[in-house]
Amino acid sequence: MATAEHCLFCFEVLAAHLEDRKPMSLAEVQKSWAQYIRSTGTEAAADDNGATASNTKFSKRLPALHRVTEVSSTSSIASSSASDSTLSLGPDTPATSEEEELDPSSPPTPPTSSPLFVTWNTLSPRHGGHASLRGCIGTFEPQPLEEGLSSYALISALQDMRFSPITPRELPVLECAVTLLTDFEDAADAFDWELGTHGLRISFYYHGKRYGATYLPDVPVEQGWTKEETVVSLMRKAGWVGRKEKWTDVELDVVRYQGKKEKMAYADFRRWREWVEGKGK
Repeated sequence: MATAEHCLFCFEVLAAHLEDRKPMSLAEVQKSWAQYIRSTGTEAAADDNGATASNTKFSKRLPALHRVTEVSSTSSIASSSASDSTLSLGPDTPATSEEEELDPSSPPTPPTSSPLFVTWNTLSPRHGGHASLRGCIGTFEPQPLEEGLSSYALISALQDMRFSPITPRELPVLECAVTLLTDFEDAADAFDWELGTHGLRISFYYHGKRYGATYLPDVPVEQGWTKEETVVSLMRKAGWVGRKEKWTDVELDVVRYQGKKEKMAYADFRRWREWVEGKGK
C-alpha cells in the first residue's frame, strides 16, 4: 500500500527540482520521517485499509496485467473530468515477480516495486480544502518504488498536457496522492467490479480503431457515478463518440484492479522539511 513516506518523497522530489537542489533518497526520507514522528509525537498519516494480503492467484492476475499493457499509450485520451488521470504504458510490462499464492495469515510485505499513479491536487482554502486536479500520470508497468515515484512525481507535475507545469508559488496549496495498483483481474463484464474498491481499465474497437482508458478506484465515488455512468464516462474518455444509449453494443475488454492510496498536504511536508533542515538528515 502507499504510505505517507511515499507522498513525502514525491513532494521532496518536486520541491528539490523547483529549488534546484538534490533531493533526499526514498530511504533517507523513510528514516527521517520515522525519526520525525518519534521526536515530535506526530502521528503518521498512513492508512491501514487494504493492507491484507491478497489471495488472488498469479494465474488469475497474469492475463489481466497482460491485457492492460497491450493498449498503446497513444490511445489514452486526456479526459474532460476533473478527477481523471493520464496513463503511461510499457509494451513489454512484466506481470509480477511473485508467482505463488500469498499466505493470508502472514503479514503483508512492503512492496519494492509496483504499478503506480502520482496525483497532484490544488487545495482551496475558500472551499474547505476542496481538491482540484492539477496533474495525474501513472503507469501499469511495475516500477522500483524510488525510481517510479521520483519519475512520476515530476512527470505528473510538469508534463500533464492538460495543465501548465506546476510552479514554485503553487507548492503551498498542493496535495500529493500516491496510488499503488494491485490485484489485476479480468472482469466478467462491464459490471463485474465494486464501486470504491476497484479501478477500471477498458479497451475496445470502434470503427476499426482500438481505444482504451482507465479510472482509479476513487474517481467514480468522488463523482457520485453509478457503475453504468462510470463505464460510459470511461468510454468517452477513451474517445468513443457513439450514442450514449448504444454503449452496450460495444464489446468491452474490462480489467479491474485495486489501488492502495495515501495523500498528504504540502503543510505536512513543510513541517517535516523544516525539522530536517533544523536537525539535519
